[in-house]
This record gives sequence, structure tokens and C-alpha cells, in this order.
Amino acid sequence: MSAAAFLASVGWPVIDRFRIGSTFAISPHGLFIAIGFMIGAWLFGRIAAGRGIDDRAVNSIVLWSLIGAIVGARFFYVVAHWSEFAPKPIESIYIWKGGISLLGGIAGATIANTINIRRFGLRFFQVADALVAPLALGIAIGRIGDLIIGDHLGKPTSWLLAWTYHGGTLAPPWSCQVGALRCTADLQNGAYRQTITDTGATLQHLVVNGTNEKLGAVVEQGVGVHQTAMYDMVLAWILFAILWWFIKQPRREGVATLLFAGYYGCCRLLEDFLRIDKRFGPLTGSQWTALGVVIIVVIVAVIFAITKRPGPTTPPRRRIRRSREAQEAEPTPTG
Repeated sequence: MSAAAFLASVGWPVIDRFRIGSTFAISPHGLFIAIGFMIGAWLFGRIAAGRGIDDRAVNSIVLWSLIGAIVGARFFYVVAHWSEFAPKPIESIYIWKGGISLLGGIAGATIANTINIRRFGLRFFQVADALVAPLALGIAIGRIGDLIIGDHLGKPTSWLLAWTYHGGTLAPPWSCQVGALRCTADLQNGAYRQTITDTGATLQHLVVNGTNEKLGAVVEQGVGVHQTAMYDMVLAWILFAILWWFIKQPRREGVATLLFAGYYGCCRLLEDFLRIDKRFGPLTGSQWTALGVVIIVVIVAVIFAITKRPGPTTPPRRRIRRSREAQEAEPTPTG
């Protein structure tokens, strides 16, 4: 690798497991998802306190978000990659082997709580507006685990943030020769083979004739690959900062949710053009989902714009800094 190429890249040794002794190991991916969820749940509780959502409702929403996210994340991943599970359908429930969809998790949590919040007499956007900033924060934190394990690697590139391989075992479908600093993966249903080494990355067509495999023309080359999890993490931190500022002022109920959905939907729609993943027509499963979300956001935004009755308004964020006990202790105005 030339000096110029080295300066125009980032990289680190990946860690597939944090190991304690010889028997206990934990995935950085799962660990940071859990940390992101817990911090997001804590922040949601703080925001909810100023929006008419009591502790009992908060605890129930967090619980059903967890259940819905786990089920939805795995379900949508299996649907999008069913050809991998068709030979052994039982493996579709082996979530500990990896394979989850972030957008599927968000969809699962949303569906679960759309039903759940009715028990507490809460409005959908009343809850969703309080959840979007914590959700953006949770995504940003969770992506740290993806970076540690080297997940969501994209096409070869030589731009400033090209990710270079510095050793370690990448998650399937990658197969690594750690000593040789070389990993390969067959992608997009075996249509391509991508090779990553410490000196660069190459994407080639893979021609399969019976039991024989032959590498075809080079599609792309670069000093490294797009690390789309890194892009997603940075964009999620920016989204969190925008939402944290946005909810400082009273807003029409639902606007914060539309801001989150429109922003993150566009991000995922664009990010997946940098990946080599299973496609349904021109787009991946995540892109079709993101496109659907963006279309819904546009439709609802138009409805909001032409609706004569503005609907409920969310309180400003400053109220989350006050404890519920302090609010209850305030004297009631008389006269």
C-alpha cells in the first residue's frame, strides 16, 4: 500500500468476541446493542416524565419494545434471506448465531407498542415523539459494536474513510486467513466474490459452472472498503443532536417522529447502495423498507400541512430536567 493510500484510509484489528478466561465470551455486537438499548430506555423515561407518560406506561413500553425488537429484527432478516434458511427452517430461530435487521427491530417494536399503548390511553405520536431521540442515541451506541467486529462492510473504495483490514476474524459470510491477513466472501447469492487484505480490496464476478468456480472480471478495487456501519453511526449521532435540539421547543405532535423517520429512512436508502447484499429487483430489503417509510413520511407530512386543525403540541424538552417529585410538590395556583 502506498503512503498516500495509507493516509487515505482507516482500519483496526477486528474482535469477534470479548473473552474472559477460556470458557466465557461475549459478542461486542450484542453487548453494545444492549448498552444502547438501556441508555435509550433511561433517556426515554426522562423525556416521558414531561409528556404525560407515567412510570407504569414507560416500563411497559420499554418491555414491549425489547420483545418486539428481538422478534422483528430476526423475522425481517429471515424473510430477506430465506434462501439461506430454506434447507433448515429450524435455524431461523437460532438468533444467537447472528443475523438481525435494525429496521426490522424498529418495525417490531413499533407494532408491539401500537397495540400496547392503548391500555394506557396514550396517543401514538405522543409516545413516538418521546422515543425518537433515545432511539437515535441507541442506534449510534449500538453501531460501536458493529465497528469492533467489522460488520456491514461494503464495496471497495479508495476514498478518505476507506476501511482496511488489520487482522482478526470477520463474521460470516467472511472466511479469514488471519495469519495471511486475507478474508474472502461470496456475496449477493454467489454472484460476486470480494477479497480484503491488508493492502487492498477487490470485488470480482464469480462464475459457477457445476462444481467449478471461476473468478471473472474485476468489478471494483480500492485500498479498502466502505464501512457502512461507521457511516450509519456518524449519521445517527448527527440525528440525535438534531432531535435533541428540535425537541427543546414545543412542536406539533408527530413532527419529531417524521423528522426521525425521514432522515434515517433516507440514510439507509443511500447507505445500502455502497453494500453488496441480496437484492429484490434494484434494491435490498432494507432499501425497500426505507423507501416505504420515506413515502409514508411524505404523505403524512402533506396531511399535516393541509390539516386545518393543528392537533396536540408536545411540551418543550426543558421539562425533562425536573424530577416528577418536584413537579408534584409545586403549589397549585388558587384564585
